[in-house]
Amino acid sequence: MFDSEPFLKNVTTQAGVYQMYNSDDVIIYVGKAKNLKKRLASYFRTNITNGKTRVLVSKIVDIKVIVTASETEALILENDLIKHHMPKYNVLLRDDKSYPFIFISDHKHPRITSHRGAKKAKGKYFGPYPNSGAVRESLHLMQKIFPIRQCEDAYYRNRTRPCLQHQLKRCLAPCIPSLVSEEEYTNEVKLAALFLSGNSQSVLDQVIGNMERASQALNFESAARYRDQLTSLRKVQEQQWINSDQTDVDVIGFNYDHGIACFHILFIRNGKVLGSRSYYPKIPKDTETDELYSAFILQFYLNAAAGRQIPRQVLHSAENLDEKVIAQVLTNEAGYKVNLHTNTRGERAKLVDMANRNARIGLESKLAQKGTQLQRITALEKVIDNGHKVLRMECFDISHTSGQQTVASCVVFDREGPAKSQYRKFNIEGITPGDDYAAMNQALSRRFAKANDPVFIPDILFIDGGRGQLSEAEAVMAKYQDSLPKMPLLIGVAKGEGRKAGLETLFVGITRETIDLENDNPALHLIQHIRDESHRFAITGHRARRAKVKNTSTLESIPGIGPKRRQALIKNMGGLIPLKQASSSEIAKVPGISAELAQIIFDTLKQ
Repeated sequence: MFDSEPFLKNVTTQAGVYQMYNSDDVIIYVGKAKNLKKRLASYFRTNITNGKTRVLVSKIVDIKVIVTASETEALILENDLIKHHMPKYNVLLRDDKSYPFIFISDHKHPRITSHRGAKKAKGKYFGPYPNSGAVRESLHLMQKIFPIRQCEDAYYRNRTRPCLQHQLKRCLAPCIPSLVSEEEYTNEVKLAALFLSGNSQSVLDQVIGNMERASQALNFESAARYRDQLTSLRKVQEQQWINSDQTDVDVIGFNYDHGIACFHILFIRNGKVLGSRSYYPKIPKDTETDELYSAFILQFYLNAAAGRQIPRQVLHSAENLDEKVIAQVLTNEAGYKVNLHTNTRGERAKLVDMANRNARIGLESKLAQKGTQLQRITALEKVIDNGHKVLRMECFDISHTSGQQTVASCVVFDREGPAKSQYRKFNIEGITPGDDYAAMNQALSRRFAKANDPVFIPDILFIDGGRGQLSEAEAVMAKYQDSLPKMPLLIGVAKGEGRKAGLETLFVGITRETIDLENDNPALHLIQHIRDESHRFAITGHRARRAKVKNTSTLESIPGIGPKRRQALIKNMGGLIPLKQASSSEIAKVPGISAELAQIIFDTLKQ
């Protein structure tokens, strides 16, 4: 138990960050305070009503403080420490995915495309969009209205005649100078940029002007194209997006129930709602709403890895949020003035209400998923009937192409569903190509050889395969029977006739008892989900490994063969295939290749 009295006597009253440690010297909570002494003293009062605080205080063994120059600095440091240490009792937003943008390049004939990541390329960026689907949909729409090229630069440079996109009237074909003038293409690019910036009325005016000028010049073909463009633009203005008087705004909705919090964000850029997205941060029990809001906003916008754009305004519904301090932190990070607003009116209030409504719907959906998962696990426990709760399940699968680039997957499910952060892939080496039994043996051996924490030992171990794979798994697990804190129940999942779902055969380890489940049994649905997820994960890993091999020259794996020697070998031998067919004496004739090195190259290529 932590002795708070002497600690509180000496702690400073300045602003700063405090870190709380447990008996294992692990940081379990990070907090910030304008007055460290006053804030830390509040944890050790006798009348603490908050359950989370009582549990937290009971775990404290040591507290360390870091003094900062201001509360703003403390807030930034607190966020950095939370991201680094991921303390158990802090609110954690586990989402570092960067957002996609629409990008118009700065070329002679600019290209319009999607972009994700650092903004290194010269050009204009529009967004962010909530997901890649929204970007694809927008690009598809843009291609119909503004026929700007979307092809890769390498493809564009090598064109000698227009491609299919030009014939479909979705590209002006700037690769063929005779088909479109520089002025016309540049004007189309400007219109697209204006449209993406939210100035749709200005675009409409310009298109109307172009149509009238083309008509007066008796250029009826161009006038017809501008007329069609105008019709499409009017439809978009009426149907595509929700209009808003706001410029760059994020609207945060919130809902909390049954220990789950949902934040729903509407992304408004240049007066258009580009889309929205829901987030479900990991939160300790009894966390207060204002702490949730503060942690979410800082972790969401100060995540440098995700490269998120900080809007100029953030609308929310938290009543007691420290808006001034958080706004100052976001302003410092963004380099321009950022404001946080609550108690909104008019259109802003409608947007906040919309975000809150979406958060409630998202939370109801999440709770329904949790209920379904619990129903499935309960059904599986009844089928197994061993008197124990199923807390963790794992499933192994093997994927390869003709025995090459074999990958084994291990997926993990707990009582809430897939635990994707604990998935593992095993690159299988040193076995006879196509030997699935040996691959399963190697994967299981690597997984359980050093496993000693009972929390990470599955209650059920599913093997994707029939009796043969199950027997191999049993042989491996028998080797670790004495070293493992508990032995998982092994179940083989054999595919049915024609690999149809619902026709699977389930074999229980040792007894080889067959489990027959009805097609509508929730336990079978759970097993199918786990099996399909392991299959998907194995195939993904195998394809990635296969692609890497395809993009890697065999010569790169030979010691002593650098870029210059590789180039000399390919150049002198006329390619990799003639090099593979050459003798060691022929290889030795290449400048810079000794007889000894030629023999090594010959042996490696023959293998």
